[in-house]
Amino acid sequence: MADRPPRANRADYASFTRLQTRWMDNDVYGHMNNVVHYSLFDTVVNGWLIEQGLLDPRGSHSYGLVVETGCRYHAELAFPGWVDAGMRVAKLGTSSVRYEIGLFGEGEDLAAAEGFFIHVYVARDSHRPVPIDPDRRATLATLMIDRRH
Repeated sequence: MADRPPRANRADYASFTRLQTRWMDNDVYGHMNNVVHYSLFDTVVNGWLIEQGLLDPRGSHSYGLVVETGCRYHAELAFPGWVDAGMRVAKLGTSSVRYEIGLFGEGEDLAAAEGFFIHVYVARDSHRPVPIDPDRRATLATLMIDRRH
């Protein structure tokens, strides 16, 4: 896989959330089951949106629906331990946003896993795509970083 991009490092992300692994996260092989990575991605993105006042799960007039996800695995994570989840916005469209998340083991500079979520913003009442409102767009833009080192 010579054309595979290099592993991301902490400097490639704009915001971090620290998460504790749980007993139930490990699979029979003793490391974090791959489905848990996606749960962590979802927790980090939606937690950040709620903290920023950009999402009220029960009351927002519009919200992001996941339309695509992906993950590249590089190294094991496991319970017990801590995961530092870095987040950035890679693309901000008219009604969509691509979040990229790096999961880092405690004290590690290179990502153990890198994933993405693409949200399309829809109106709560119609479930039809809507433009991202200016306030939400401005806050999301704070997560965009120049990754050309």
